[in-house]
Amino acid sequence: MTFGTPAGTRGARQPSGRIAVWMNKLMANRLRRRGGGKFMGLNALVLTTLGRKSGVERSTPVAWFPGGGGTYLIVASAAGAASNPAWYHNIAANPDKVRIDVEGRTLDVTAEQLHGAERDKAWRQITTTGPRFAGYQEKTDREIPVIRLTPRPS
Repeated sequence: MTFGTPAGTRGARQPSGRIAVWMNKLMANRLRRRGGGKFMGLNALVLTTLGRKSGVERSTPVAWFPGGGGTYLIVASAAGAASNPAWYHNIAANPDKVRIDVEGRTLDVTAEQLHGAERDKAWRQITTTGPRFAGYQEKTDREIPVIRLTPRPS
């Protein structure tokens, strides 16, 4: 379970600011109310992490892809920004303190970053389903992390 994808030296502007925060809260609330759904044509879930510095829970809507065996794949694309999104760093610091709201359920999950051939296979699946992710990779020189979320027994 190693996390450690460094920031790149080039990339798109990462969404930020009050409007981005407001939109994330709006979408997270909508997904929770509806028991899941789609965002920009992709399956979406609400990812809740523990802030690595603050210790405060942070929730973010993200696209997900089936990972096989009841797991979920998410992508730390940050729209092709040079740096990883804040939630990536939160997961890296606390991979066993992650929760998702998906398909009308709330699940405690363990996060694991994929590497090598496993990441390459997942990346092909993700970019086939969501071609915009290939475009995000073209915008940055960092390797965009793929994270597998595995539900923990209750």
